Amino acid sequence: MSDPAATRLYVDAPLAADQVVGLDHQGAHYLRAVLRLDRGAHVALFNGRDGEWLARIDGLGKGWASLAVLDQRRPQAAEPDIWLAFAPIKRARLDFLVEKATELGASVLQPVWTRHTDVSRVNTDRLRANAREAAEQCERLTVPAVREPVRLAGLLDGWPHHRRLLLCAETGAARPLADTLADAAAAGDTAPWGVLTGPEGGFRADELDGLRRLPFVTPVGLGPRVLRADTAAVAALACWQAHLGDGGTRPPDRGD
Repeated sequence: MSDPAATRLYVDAPLAADQVVGLDHQGAHYLRAVLRLDRGAHVALFNGRDGEWLARIDGLGKGWASLAVLDQRRPQAAEPDIWLAFAPIKRARLDFLVEKATELGASVLQPVWTRHTDVSRVNTDRLRANAREAAEQCERLTVPAVREPVRLAGLLDGWPHHRRLLLCAETGAARPLADTLADAAAAGDTAPWGVLTGPEGGFRADELDGLRRLPFVTPVGLGPRVLRADTAAVAALACWQAHLGDGGTRPPDRGD
């Protein structure tokens, strides 16, 4: 049987049976003008706290919509805790990075200013919208937190020292990423992790030297080719999920 609610929406409201959830102008416009749905249609709702719920559109007007929450489809479940800190890049590639990092299960997205970062401004509202849309499409139950940009020194000063940080280092000594993560998996490592990627021009030499001196930083290599910044982030997250995350699990079965 086909899925009665192929459309998924992220909402802030609490979700429970028999509740009514209202949508703002943007959400109502999306249902009416983009999806062309009407009263009686079903959608799936999630808020990052209460799991995923089946809901029915009970009211839909110009600038408003109300949805009746029916049954829970999936309970809330723990997700891997992997942060991505990245130097901002040009808009189209930044949109790609945020979308793919969300699909790959990043829990926090943290823009970081480095010495070679060319981009001077980051629209975090746009990044949050991209992350929310990607979460709706990839069927995860949460939306990653998108934080305001910080300078590299500020990131490191405030970094939780119990959280290990994989430095994607384009030069200098670094173990292969897969080897590092395979060793951690074999040792039963349960520490939280983060990934740090640099700008298109790479980290400055003194930045790399300073990072390597920190006890919670592990420099890793991503192979013999020079990767774009967005490619490096995707590769590192995919590798981490395969070894230490939920890369071995399957999507929920929705039937035929």
